[in-house]
Amino acid sequence: MYSDAIVSIAGAVPSTVAMPFIEPLYWSVRRGEHWAIAGANGSGKSLTAGIVCGRYPLRAGSVRYGLTGKPHEGIKSISFRDIYSTGDMRNAYYQQRWHATEVDGLPAVRDMFAAEPDAGMARAFGLEGCFDKKIIHLSGGEMRKCFLLRALMSAPEILIIDNPYAGLDIASREMMNAMLTQIAAMRRTQLMLLIADAGEIPDVITHVLPVVGGRYLPPASREAFLADAALLHEVFPTRGAAPMLPPARREASTHRVTFRMENITLRYGNRTVFDGLNWEALNGEKWSLTGPNGSGKSLLLSMLYADNPQAYAQRLYVFDRRRGTGESIWDVKRRTGYVSPEMHLYYADGVGAHRDVVAAWMETFGIGGMSARPFSTLSFGEQRLMLLAGAFANDPDLLILDEPMHGLDAANRARVRGIITDFCAREGKTLVYVTHCFDEMPDCVTRHFSLY
Repeated sequence: MYSDAIVSIAGAVPSTVAMPFIEPLYWSVRRGEHWAIAGANGSGKSLTAGIVCGRYPLRAGSVRYGLTGKPHEGIKSISFRDIYSTGDMRNAYYQQRWHATEVDGLPAVRDMFAAEPDAGMARAFGLEGCFDKKIIHLSGGEMRKCFLLRALMSAPEILIIDNPYAGLDIASREMMNAMLTQIAAMRRTQLMLLIADAGEIPDVITHVLPVVGGRYLPPASREAFLADAALLHEVFPTRGAAPMLPPARREASTHRVTFRMENITLRYGNRTVFDGLNWEALNGEKWSLTGPNGSGKSLLLSMLYADNPQAYAQRLYVFDRRRGTGESIWDVKRRTGYVSPEMHLYYADGVGAHRDVVAAWMETFGIGGMSARPFSTLSFGEQRLMLLAGAFANDPDLLILDEPMHGLDAANRARVRGIITDFCAREGKTLVYVTHCFDEMPDCVTRHFSLY
């Protein structure tokens, strides 16, 4: 091992993990190096980061930190899963985000920080107006930026970030790149990024540790890794054409208007989110919904999915019927498939309805062999595929996909795009697709609605 290594891992084998660990880990991180742990969904990236953090007891081998060899508190890790333990979030439920009278006891964003948030860093991430919000009202992108800001304020020796660009709009991605470059230039914090797409390895990275199915390939410089086409194909394998879809479970709907919003005005506290918003989607139309983090996309979708009580005071029509005229919220939900970062957070243990049909869709999404595993033991990308299978299982008339590729590797993104396109080719299917990455938009999307 190198004498200047800040982390030295020798033959580490975790004692209890759900994923089979094919071989022990030998790896050193030296001062001044910034690493990407690169691999496809379920390859073992999060497991590797957990070994670095000392999260798992070892059955064999050792992890040595610096010259002392003792664990230290200078390692900070940011993952979407971290949100589960924020304040009282575990006890919150998804619809509670939109019930103003039920969030008074929940923490505000400011409560996440041990000290007053750094004003300059807050501006860099566009968070100046967020600190008095309830955490439960943050968008997924805003939440990720808050976690990054909090971690940076502690000046860690090593900062581990899982999927650093997931859920961020274009401007926030540029801010993230600038912040990572600034962190490296300060020479106080070394970066370790968990990456599921070779195209997301930023310039600041100096070295790459490839992981393939619980097996480690030799580390390489960033330049050598990206220049090796055979290695890239091994680490991020491609798949063939999209698989066959399970058969339809319902007749094509003959409704004319899937949803119509007429002069919608919504306010939360002193904030006016929408004022005079109009949007109509007819049966069978395929729409994109775009806008920066915090623009109100999740709020808009909560109205369509019958979660937001303010919908009853608005002129909102869903499936040819105005909301508040006697229909149950389940009349809407049973005809709607919905996946979003927020759903991932609040329904992390909620997959299970229509088990036989979900199992067929799990096969379609390439995770059929994982049906017996607890949801919490799956990687983030595998969890996302599980939730997508659940959303498609009811053969919905309205499919709402909010950042559905969040956390997926390139091969799984291609698979999901093909599934969406094939599903939406069926008669009577309306799509609302939300993304910050326009190159992942399904080909079937022909209409666009923007919040700016």
